[in-house]
Amino acid sequence: MKLWRSVVGKLWGTILLLVAFVLLVLTILWFEFIENYQTNQTEIELSQFAGKISSILKNHEDVKDSPALAKSIALELSDEETGIMIVDENGKTWYSSEKGTSKQPYISLDTIKKDPELSRVLEGSGEAIKTITADENAEFGEEKVLLQGVPYRLTEGKNGAVFVSKSLSSIREATGSTTRYTFIGAAVGLILTTVFAFFLSTRITYPLRKMREAALELTKGKFDKKVPILTGDEIGELAAAFNQMGRQLKYNINALNQEKEHLTSILSSMADGVITLNVDGAILVTNPPAERFLQAWYYEKEMEIKAGEELPPEAQELFRRVVHAEKEQIIELTLQGRTWVMVMSPLYDQDYVRGAVAVLRDMTEERRHDKLRKDFIANVSHELRTPIALLQGYSEAIVDDIASTDEEKKEISKVIYEESLRMGRLVNELLDLARMEAGHTTLMYEEVLIPELAEKIARKFQGMAREKAIELKTDIRLTKEFFWLDPDKVEQVLTNLVDNAIRHTGENGTVLLKVSLADEGLRIDVQDTGLGIPEEDLPFVFERFYKADKARTRGRSGTGLGLAIARNIVEAHHGSITVHSKMHEGTTFTVYLPEMENREDGEQ
Repeated sequence: MKLWRSVVGKLWGTILLLVAFVLLVLTILWFEFIENYQTNQTEIELSQFAGKISSILKNHEDVKDSPALAKSIALELSDEETGIMIVDENGKTWYSSEKGTSKQPYISLDTIKKDPELSRVLEGSGEAIKTITADENAEFGEEKVLLQGVPYRLTEGKNGAVFVSKSLSSIREATGSTTRYTFIGAAVGLILTTVFAFFLSTRITYPLRKMREAALELTKGKFDKKVPILTGDEIGELAAAFNQMGRQLKYNINALNQEKEHLTSILSSMADGVITLNVDGAILVTNPPAERFLQAWYYEKEMEIKAGEELPPEAQELFRRVVHAEKEQIIELTLQGRTWVMVMSPLYDQDYVRGAVAVLRDMTEERRHDKLRKDFIANVSHELRTPIALLQGYSEAIVDDIASTDEEKKEISKVIYEESLRMGRLVNELLDLARMEAGHTTLMYEEVLIPELAEKIARKFQGMAREKAIELKTDIRLTKEFFWLDPDKVEQVLTNLVDNAIRHTGENGTVLLKVSLADEGLRIDVQDTGLGIPEEDLPFVFERFYKADKARTRGRSGTGLGLAIARNIVEAHHGSITVHSKMHEGTTFTVYLPEMENREDGEQ
């Protein structure tokens, strides 16, 4: 920083200007005083000198008869700076030097007579002293002269006068040395004042400069910077207050940072998205779930986001309604196949709205569960409606004696029995599935011979396969034949998969049960050459009541719970089940069961 722009320079310059002004005023007053003093002293000296000459002339009356004596007396009393003029009673004048020969300005009697005050001296009315202009000559020109006039009285009652003059220039010359020394003293004083002022301003502003440095450090976040306390005056108190301010600021900043980190942690860990908007609708703060929402919007817009389009149009309209109505608003949005519920509330700055905060919740799973619940109710109702209708119809036939023969009654009873079994199976499967999904599945682990289990499944479905002219084959490639698992649960899974494969495979088709080792576990593939599953249905095959046969014909459709139960059993074994399918080529279900350690029977 330049010196004249700093506090030191300004204070230094102020002191210098103040001292220079004071010195200037004092010098002017001093010169005036010296000049007045010299003038007064000269007037006193001239008055005494004129009185002395007047006394001599009065005491020597014979001076009138001896002009030479009077002139000699005047010459003896005068000097180079003082001029004497004696006027006798007859108006005759004697001068200490003739005009043009003296170093003093010449004043004629006519000049004196023209002045009213000095002319009274000639009349004997009293003394007079006055500054007049001397007669003009080539050497002195028009020069001011201090003239003292004293009358003297002779014995005959006649009057004479003595005039003593002294040039003001000679008075000023007498004060020249004083002036010179005065200027020297003023210059020395100004120089000393400069040094002292610089030292004083530097000393005074040192704590201020330290405060400035500390303030700059505070702006950089260095709150430990301290200002030295050198004095106990106001500046020292200011330094102490500054240090206290730094400590308080550090405490407040740390508190704000902790609060910000706490708020950031809360926002980051929230399952709901949070978006804060300013009064113009620009995004200020977001958290990760909100970022996912915005990324879905940006992807839908192909990343070509213009100013003011950071939010979907529905959200922008919601923001305008919130700002206008100043109350909470709710909408539901769908982006990239996901459903979001946005609750937006206004943010206030005292009495006016300064923005809004939007809370986003991904309701996709909730909506899916709602759909599953509705589908579950619809499917259960559908599955129960048919057997109940059959039971009701055939029961009415028996009650109304429509079946006349024993064979008809037996056939009706058989239908009623089969439908009641189907209803019981549906209810049992629902209960089993509910227990599994609630985590209440109990697995009875045993060391099972896998080839024997696979052959058992194949034998169980050979008759059903022959009826449909389907070739049921097994392919067992194991280097280790014993595994720990729950044989009944795994048999239930394989039974369901093979049954589905046979029911959805046409005549002359093939169903293959393939068992092999993979990734330190057991892999079981059930392949068929049936109709296949549409690609859009593949993500839902393990949902409850899913059926590939959308017509829900009772000829080959089950309850729709088998695959859901199979998935829960496999996951209870810490395994996985997947499906791959192509239309009109076939479907493959793959079950992976990891190798388990020796477990006691009945372990869950």
